[in-house]
Amino acid sequence: MKGNIREFIFNTLLLFILISSCAKISSPSGGPRDKEPPVVVKSIPENGTRNFNENRFSVTFDEYVVLDKINEKFMVSPPMSKLPKVTMRGKSVYVEYEDELKDSTTYTFYFQDAIKDLNEGNIIDNYQFVFSTGPIIDSLSVTGNVYSAYSLDPPENTLILLYRSLADSSVRRQIPDYISRADKNGYFRIDNIREGKYRLYALIDLDNSKNYNLSDEEFAFRDDTLYISAETNYLPVIKDTVKVKPGEKKIADTTVMVGEYKLILYPAQKKSHYLTSSDRKLQYQLSFTLSLPPDSLDFEFSIPGTGENSYFIEKSPAKDTVKVWLTDSLLYKQTEISALVGYPFTDSTGKQMLKEDTIMMRFTIPRPTRARTRPTPFSVITNISSGSLKPGQFITLRSATPFRQPDTSLIKLYELIKTERLKIPYKILKDTLSSCRLKISAGLMPGKNYLYIADSASMGNIYGEISDSAGIKFTVREAESYGKLKVNITNYEGDRIIQLLDGNDKLLREKHMKQDEIVEFDLLEKGIYRLRTVFDLNGDGKWTTGDFAAGRQPEPVSFYGKELQMKEDWIVEENWDIGEKNIKNPRMKAVRTRTNL
Repeated sequence: MKGNIREFIFNTLLLFILISSCAKISSPSGGPRDKEPPVVVKSIPENGTRNFNENRFSVTFDEYVVLDKINEKFMVSPPMSKLPKVTMRGKSVYVEYEDELKDSTTYTFYFQDAIKDLNEGNIIDNYQFVFSTGPIIDSLSVTGNVYSAYSLDPPENTLILLYRSLADSSVRRQIPDYISRADKNGYFRIDNIREGKYRLYALIDLDNSKNYNLSDEEFAFRDDTLYISAETNYLPVIKDTVKVKPGEKKIADTTVMVGEYKLILYPAQKKSHYLTSSDRKLQYQLSFTLSLPPDSLDFEFSIPGTGENSYFIEKSPAKDTVKVWLTDSLLYKQTEISALVGYPFTDSTGKQMLKEDTIMMRFTIPRPTRARTRPTPFSVITNISSGSLKPGQFITLRSATPFRQPDTSLIKLYELIKTERLKIPYKILKDTLSSCRLKISAGLMPGKNYLYIADSASMGNIYGEISDSAGIKFTVREAESYGKLKVNITNYEGDRIIQLLDGNDKLLREKHMKQDEIVEFDLLEKGIYRLRTVFDLNGDGKWTTGDFAAGRQPEPVSFYGKELQMKEDWIVEENWDIGEKNIKNPRMKAVRTRTNL
C-alpha cells in the first residue's frame, strides 16, 4: 500500500515538471548580430547628377540612421561661406544650403564616418555625395599624408587646403578652392578636382576661417606646385550604394594609407616679444613669463618703496621665466603688491622696445580655522628615495621654496659595512640657478651601501618652516647593472642631434654631432628606448620650426626603425643610416594608395 502511494506521488511530481517546462515562455535569440552598415536606397537627386542647381538634396537608407558629431565631421568642397544644415527625418538625411552655387563646378559633400545605423552603430566610412552645376563631373583627386614636424605622428583635426591661386598670399586671404580633412592616421584625399596647377597646404584652423590668418596656427606647405591631370590620377564617379565586407573595419583600424604627397605640419615660430603671464600663487612668490628669451633687452623688476633686501630674483637658464622671492614679511603679508616691470616688447611695426607696466599682484590669505592645525613641515624631495644612485651621481635635494643654510651638525652620511656604520665626510653645494636645489658631494663608490640621516630641523626654508627627520638607506649601483647603447651613425654630412627617447618618445638625453661616428648612451635602466635624429640645418644646436613667409620648412627629423630593448649588463650595438629624412616607421601596417585608377 505504501509503495503504491509513493509511486503515485512520484508520477504526479514528474508530470508537473514536464507541464511547467512546456509552458515556459522564452524570447527568441534574434539571430546573429548586425554587422552591415546602412545602404543607400534612394537619393534626390542621384549621386553624380550633372547640371544641378537646387539648394537641397536628400539621401535615404535601408534602415534608421543617426548622425554622430556631424558639425565637426561634415565638410563641403569647394567650401561654402556658411556650413549647410544637415537634418534627419526617418531613414533620410537632408542637406540644405544658402550659398549660391558656382557655375560649372563639382561639389563634394564629405560625411566621413558621421552616418551610422541606429541599433548597432555600424558606420558608413567616408561617405560622399557629389553633384555638378555644369555638364561635367570633375573626377581628379589628390592623396597624401600629414605629419607633425617634431614627432612625425599624425596630428588631430587637420584641414587639407587646395588652391588654384599660386600666390603665397592666397592661403592667408582667401578660402580654398577645395578642402578636406585628414583622418586619424594623417591620410587625406581630396576628390572631384578639376585639371590644373595647385598649391597644397595643411592647417589646424583655430578660428574656423578655413585659411592661414592666425600666426599661432599650425601649418604645412609644399615647396612645389601640383599639376593635377587625368594622366596621373583619374577618379571614377562615386556610386550611391556603400558596402563594407564583414571584418573590413578591423583591417582599416590597423592600416595606414600612404598617399602621393607628404605635408609636414609645424607650430608657428614665435617672433614677437611680450609678457605672457604674471601671477602670485604663493604669498611670497611673484612669477613672470616671457614669450621669447630676451636678447638685447632684459627683464627689469622693482617694487617702489622697498629696499634691495626685500626680495631676490631668479631666472631660468633661457631667462624667459622669472621668479621673485619676497623676503620681507611686512611686504609679503600685504594682500596687494604693486610691481613695476620692464620687458622686451614687439610693437605693431615689428620694432622691439622695452615696455614698462605696473602690475598689481594679489594674494588672498586664507582665513584661520578654529581647529588647531599642525604647522606644515618643510618638504624635501631627494633622488635617493628610490634606494639607489647611478655611479658618479650626486645626492640631490629639492624643495618648493628657497632653502635656508642647512644645519650640517644634524645631517650624517654613513657607509654601511655589515653591522657597522662608517661616517664619511660630505659637502653641501648650492645650485647656481635655483635656491630651491642643493646637492651633496661625498665621493660615493659603486657597489657600496650607505645611510643618509637628517634629524628634525636640519633643513628649512627662509620663511621659518623646518623639516621632519629622515633616514634613507641606498646603494650606488655598479655600472654592470645598467645597459649601454652604441649606435653607428652613417650616410649624412652636416650637423645633427641624436636623441635618446623612452618608449613614449619622451626626450631623455641628446648628443650633438658634426660627422658620422659612433654615439654611446650608457647607464641605461632596463626598458624600451627609441632614437630620433634632428637634422640641425642651421647649426644652432636645437630643432627649428618652419617659416612660411621665409619659405623655410621645419628642420627634418627621423626615427630609428625599431624600438630598442635594454636589460641589465647589456651592450646593444646598432647601425643607423640616417640618409633619409622625415621617416618614422608606423607601428601599424602601411598601404600605399594609387590615384591612377
